[in-house]
Amino acid sequence: MSATPALETRDLTIRFGGHVAVNAVSCAFHPGTLTAIVGPNGAGKTTYFNLISGQLKATAGRVLLGGQDVTGLSASARTKRGMGRAFQLTNLFPNLTVMENVRLAVQSRAGAGLQFLQLWSHRGDLIDRADSLLAAVKLLDKRNAMAGALPHGDQRKLEVALLLALEPDIFMFDEPTAGMSVDEVPTVLELIHGIKALGNKTVLLVEHKMDVVRSLADRIIVLHNGTLVADGDPAEVIASPVVQEAYLGVMPEKLEAAP
Repeated sequence: MSATPALETRDLTIRFGGHVAVNAVSCAFHPGTLTAIVGPNGAGKTTYFNLISGQLKATAGRVLLGGQDVTGLSASARTKRGMGRAFQLTNLFPNLTVMENVRLAVQSRAGAGLQFLQLWSHRGDLIDRADSLLAAVKLLDKRNAMAGALPHGDQRKLEVALLLALEPDIFMFDEPTAGMSVDEVPTVLELIHGIKALGNKTVLLVEHKMDVVRSLADRIIVLHNGTLVADGDPAEVIASPVVQEAYLGVMPEKLEAAP
Protein backbone atom coordinates (compact mmCIF):
# COMPACT_ATOMS: atom_id res chain seq x y z
CA MET A 1 0.00 0.00 0.00
CA SER A 2 1.30 3.45 -0.94
CA ALA A 3 2.49 5.54 2.00
CA THR A 4 0.79 8.63 0.58
CA PRO A 5 -3.01 8.28 0.43
CA ALA A 6 -4.66 8.83 -2.94
CA LEU A 7 -7.29 10.85 -1.09
CA GLU A 8 -7.41 12.26 2.42
CA THR A 9 -9.70 14.47 4.43
CA ARG A 10 -8.40 16.24 7.52
CA ASP A 11 -10.91 17.60 10.04
CA LEU A 12 -13.31 18.20 7.15
CA THR A 13 -16.28 20.22 8.40
CA ILE A 14 -19.29 22.07 7.04
CA ARG A 15 -21.89 24.07 8.94
CA PHE A 16 -25.24 25.28 7.68
CA GLY A 17 -26.17 28.01 10.12
CA GLY A 18 -26.02 26.38 13.54
CA HIS A 19 -26.17 22.83 12.14
CA VAL A 20 -22.93 20.89 11.71
CA ALA A 21 -23.60 18.52 8.80
CA VAL A 22 -20.08 17.06 8.65
CA ASN A 23 -18.05 17.30 11.82
CA ALA A 24 -14.21 17.21 11.63
CA VAL A 25 -14.00 13.99 9.60
CA SER A 26 -10.43 12.77 9.10
CA CYS A 27 -9.96 9.75 6.84
CA ALA A 28 -7.37 8.46 4.35
CA PHE A 29 -8.10 6.32 1.29
CA HIS A 30 -5.49 4.29 -0.62
CA PRO A 31 -5.28 2.84 -4.15
CA GLY A 32 -6.56 -0.69 -4.54
CA THR A 33 -9.15 -0.35 -1.79
CA LEU A 34 -12.92 0.03 -1.77
CA THR A 35 -14.37 1.89 1.19
CA ALA A 36 -18.10 1.86 1.87
CA ILE A 37 -19.52 4.90 3.65
CA VAL A 38 -22.67 4.02 5.55
CA GLY A 39 -24.99 5.55 8.10
CA PRO A 40 -28.65 6.41 8.69
CA ASN A 41 -30.52 8.96 6.59
CA GLY A 42 -29.24 12.44 7.38
CA ALA A 43 -25.90 11.13 8.66
CA GLY A 44 -23.91 13.37 6.29
CA LYS A 45 -22.75 10.77 3.76
CA THR A 46 -23.67 12.63 0.56
CA THR A 47 -22.61 15.95 2.12
CA TYR A 48 -19.19 14.40 2.83
CA PHE A 49 -19.03 13.29 -0.81
CA ASN A 50 -19.96 16.81 -1.93
CA LEU A 51 -17.15 18.28 0.16
CA ILE A 52 -14.63 15.82 -1.24
CA SER A 53 -15.64 16.37 -4.87
CA GLY A 54 -15.96 20.15 -4.55
CA GLN A 55 -19.72 20.61 -4.93
CA LEU A 56 -19.71 22.19 -1.46
CA LYS A 57 -17.15 24.48 0.13
CA ALA A 58 -15.85 23.33 3.50
CA THR A 59 -16.29 25.51 6.57
CA ALA A 60 -13.07 24.05 7.96
CA GLY A 61 -10.60 21.28 7.25
CA ARG A 62 -8.81 20.12 4.12
CA VAL A 63 -9.07 17.72 1.18
CA LEU A 64 -5.85 16.30 -0.24
CA LEU A 65 -5.30 14.42 -3.51
CA GLY A 66 -2.03 12.51 -3.62
CA GLY A 67 -0.81 14.64 -0.75
CA GLN A 68 -1.63 17.91 -2.51
CA ASP A 69 -4.13 20.29 -0.92
CA VAL A 70 -7.10 20.77 -3.28
CA THR A 71 -9.50 22.32 -0.76
CA GLY A 72 -9.68 25.57 -2.69
CA LEU A 73 -10.15 23.97 -6.11
CA SER A 74 -13.47 23.76 -7.97
CA ALA A 75 -15.22 20.49 -8.74
CA SER A 76 -14.07 20.64 -12.38
CA ALA A 77 -10.46 21.25 -11.33
CA ARG A 78 -10.60 18.24 -9.03
CA THR A 79 -11.99 16.16 -11.90
CA LYS A 80 -9.00 17.16 -14.04
CA ARG A 81 -6.74 15.90 -11.25
CA GLY A 82 -8.28 12.43 -11.38
CA MET A 83 -11.40 12.53 -9.21
CA GLY A 84 -14.53 10.97 -10.67
CA ARG A 85 -18.00 11.26 -9.16
CA ALA A 86 -21.24 9.46 -9.99
CA PHE A 87 -24.17 11.25 -8.42
CA GLN A 88 -27.08 9.91 -6.38
CA LEU A 89 -29.37 11.69 -8.87
CA THR A 90 -28.42 11.09 -12.47
CA ASN A 91 -26.24 13.77 -14.04
CA LEU A 92 -26.84 13.36 -17.78
CA PHE A 93 -27.60 15.41 -20.88
CA PRO A 94 -31.26 14.36 -21.27
CA ASN A 95 -31.73 15.88 -24.73
CA LEU A 96 -28.78 13.99 -26.24
CA THR A 97 -28.73 10.33 -27.19
CA VAL A 98 -27.13 7.68 -25.05
CA MET A 99 -24.20 7.49 -27.47
CA GLU A 100 -23.77 11.26 -27.59
CA ASN A 101 -23.56 11.40 -23.80
CA VAL A 102 -20.76 8.84 -23.77
CA ARG A 103 -19.07 10.45 -26.78
CA LEU A 104 -18.71 13.72 -24.88
CA ALA A 105 -17.10 11.99 -21.92
CA VAL A 106 -14.74 9.94 -24.11
CA GLN A 107 -13.77 13.00 -26.12
CA SER A 108 -13.16 15.03 -22.98
CA ARG A 109 -10.87 12.32 -21.63
CA ALA A 110 -8.98 12.22 -24.94
CA GLY A 111 -8.43 15.99 -24.77
CA ALA A 112 -10.20 16.46 -28.10
CA GLY A 113 -12.45 19.31 -27.00
CA LEU A 114 -16.21 19.39 -27.38
CA GLN A 115 -16.65 19.83 -31.15
CA PHE A 116 -17.78 16.24 -31.36
CA LEU A 117 -19.97 16.60 -34.45
CA GLN A 118 -16.94 17.55 -36.53
CA LEU A 119 -14.59 14.95 -35.07
CA TRP A 120 -16.40 11.65 -34.90
CA SER A 121 -16.24 10.87 -38.61
CA HIS A 122 -12.47 10.49 -38.46
CA ARG A 123 -11.98 9.30 -34.86
CA GLY A 124 -12.97 5.67 -35.06
CA ASP A 125 -10.92 4.90 -31.95
CA LEU A 126 -13.14 7.17 -29.87
CA ILE A 127 -16.30 5.68 -31.37
CA ASP A 128 -15.03 2.19 -30.55
CA ARG A 129 -14.25 3.28 -26.99
CA ALA A 130 -17.76 4.70 -26.54
CA ASP A 131 -19.33 1.53 -27.92
CA SER A 132 -17.23 -0.65 -25.60
CA LEU A 133 -18.40 1.35 -22.59
CA LEU A 134 -22.04 1.05 -23.62
CA ALA A 135 -21.54 -2.69 -24.07
CA ALA A 136 -20.01 -2.92 -20.58
CA VAL A 137 -23.10 -1.38 -18.99
CA LYS A 138 -25.42 -3.32 -21.33
CA LEU A 139 -26.79 -0.26 -23.12
CA LEU A 140 -25.38 -0.78 -26.59
CA ASP A 141 -28.82 -1.67 -27.96
CA LYS A 142 -30.09 1.70 -26.69
CA ARG A 143 -27.27 3.83 -28.09
CA ASN A 144 -29.67 5.93 -30.22
CA ALA A 145 -32.28 6.47 -27.49
CA MET A 146 -32.59 9.86 -25.83
CA ALA A 147 -30.96 9.78 -22.41
CA GLY A 148 -33.91 11.58 -20.82
CA ALA A 149 -36.31 8.88 -22.04
CA LEU A 150 -34.43 5.99 -20.42
CA PRO A 151 -35.89 4.20 -17.39
CA HIS A 152 -34.24 5.24 -14.14
CA GLY A 153 -32.16 2.07 -13.89
CA ASP A 154 -30.75 2.58 -17.39
CA GLN A 155 -29.93 6.20 -16.55
CA ARG A 156 -27.87 5.00 -13.58
CA LYS A 157 -26.01 2.56 -15.86
CA LEU A 158 -25.36 5.35 -18.36
CA GLU A 159 -23.98 7.50 -15.58
CA VAL A 160 -21.56 4.71 -14.66
CA ALA A 161 -20.47 4.55 -18.31
CA LEU A 162 -19.73 8.29 -18.26
CA LEU A 163 -17.63 7.89 -15.13
CA LEU A 164 -15.72 4.98 -16.65
CA ALA A 165 -15.08 7.07 -19.77
CA LEU A 166 -13.24 9.68 -17.71
CA GLU A 167 -10.81 7.03 -16.39
CA PRO A 168 -10.33 8.72 -13.00
CA ASP A 169 -7.90 7.59 -10.30
CA ILE A 170 -10.60 7.99 -7.65
CA PHE A 171 -14.11 6.62 -8.25
CA MET A 172 -16.92 7.93 -6.07
CA PHE A 173 -20.26 6.14 -6.30
CA ASP A 174 -23.28 7.55 -4.46
CA GLU A 175 -25.85 4.74 -4.20
CA PRO A 176 -25.11 3.39 -7.69
CA THR A 177 -27.84 0.72 -7.54
CA ALA A 178 -30.64 3.04 -6.36
CA GLY A 179 -33.78 2.62 -8.45
CA MET A 180 -32.50 -0.44 -10.28
CA SER A 181 -34.41 -3.66 -10.66
CA VAL A 182 -32.97 -6.83 -9.13
CA ASP A 183 -31.73 -8.10 -12.51
CA GLU A 184 -29.97 -4.79 -13.31
CA VAL A 185 -27.93 -4.57 -10.10
CA PRO A 186 -25.33 -7.28 -10.95
CA THR A 187 -24.16 -5.35 -14.04
CA VAL A 188 -23.13 -2.34 -11.96
CA LEU A 189 -21.67 -4.45 -9.14
CA GLU A 190 -19.51 -6.38 -11.64
CA LEU A 191 -18.20 -3.10 -13.06
CA ILE A 192 -17.29 -1.81 -9.60
CA HIS A 193 -15.64 -5.17 -8.79
CA GLY A 194 -13.63 -4.78 -11.99
CA ILE A 195 -12.46 -1.28 -11.07
CA LYS A 196 -11.37 -2.50 -7.64
CA ALA A 197 -9.55 -5.47 -9.22
CA LEU A 198 -7.33 -3.13 -11.26
CA GLY A 199 -5.44 -2.53 -8.02
CA ASN A 200 -4.47 1.07 -8.74
CA LYS A 201 -7.83 2.81 -8.30
CA THR A 202 -9.38 4.18 -5.12
CA VAL A 203 -13.10 3.52 -4.77
CA LEU A 204 -15.55 5.20 -2.37
CA LEU A 205 -19.09 3.94 -2.19
CA VAL A 206 -22.11 5.39 -0.40
CA GLU A 207 -24.66 2.61 -0.15
CA HIS A 208 -27.67 1.70 2.00
CA LYS A 209 -27.96 -1.93 0.88
CA MET A 210 -25.87 -3.96 3.29
CA ASP A 211 -25.68 -6.96 0.95
CA VAL A 212 -24.02 -4.70 -1.62
CA VAL A 213 -21.66 -3.32 1.04
CA ARG A 214 -20.68 -6.83 2.18
CA SER A 215 -20.01 -7.99 -1.38
CA LEU A 216 -17.77 -5.06 -2.32
CA ALA A 217 -16.13 -3.36 0.65
CA ASP A 218 -12.64 -3.89 2.07
CA ARG A 219 -13.45 -1.33 4.72
CA ILE A 220 -16.46 0.45 6.15
CA ILE A 221 -16.63 3.89 7.68
CA VAL A 222 -19.79 4.96 9.49
CA LEU A 223 -21.10 8.50 9.80
CA HIS A 224 -23.72 9.43 12.37
CA ASN A 225 -24.92 13.02 12.80
CA GLY A 226 -22.01 14.10 10.62
CA THR A 227 -19.39 12.46 12.84
CA LEU A 228 -17.16 9.48 12.03
CA VAL A 229 -18.17 6.84 14.60
CA ALA A 230 -16.60 3.66 13.19
CA ASP A 231 -13.87 2.71 10.71
CA GLY A 232 -12.49 -0.72 9.95
CA ASP A 233 -13.04 -4.28 8.73
CA PRO A 234 -16.60 -4.74 7.39
CA ALA A 235 -17.56 -7.66 9.63
CA GLU A 236 -16.24 -5.98 12.76
CA VAL A 237 -17.84 -2.62 11.97
CA ILE A 238 -21.24 -4.10 11.12
CA ALA A 239 -21.19 -6.12 14.35
CA SER A 240 -20.18 -3.25 16.63
CA PRO A 241 -22.85 -1.97 19.06
CA VAL A 242 -22.39 1.66 18.02
CA VAL A 243 -23.16 0.75 14.40
CA GLN A 244 -26.06 -1.51 15.32
CA GLU A 245 -27.58 1.37 17.23
CA ALA A 246 -26.76 4.23 14.86
CA TYR A 247 -27.28 2.47 11.54
CA LEU A 248 -29.62 -0.42 12.21
CA GLY A 249 -31.63 1.12 15.05
CA VAL A 250 -30.85 -1.67 17.54
CA MET A 251 -30.07 -0.61 21.10
CA PRO A 252 -26.86 -2.09 22.63
CA GLU A 253 -28.73 -3.64 25.55
CA LYS A 254 -30.96 -5.51 23.08
CA LEU A 255 -27.88 -6.84 21.31
CA GLU A 256 -26.41 -8.09 24.58
CA ALA A 257 -29.68 -9.82 25.45
CA ALA A 258 -30.00 -11.50 22.07
CA PRO A 259 -29.18 -15.24 21.94
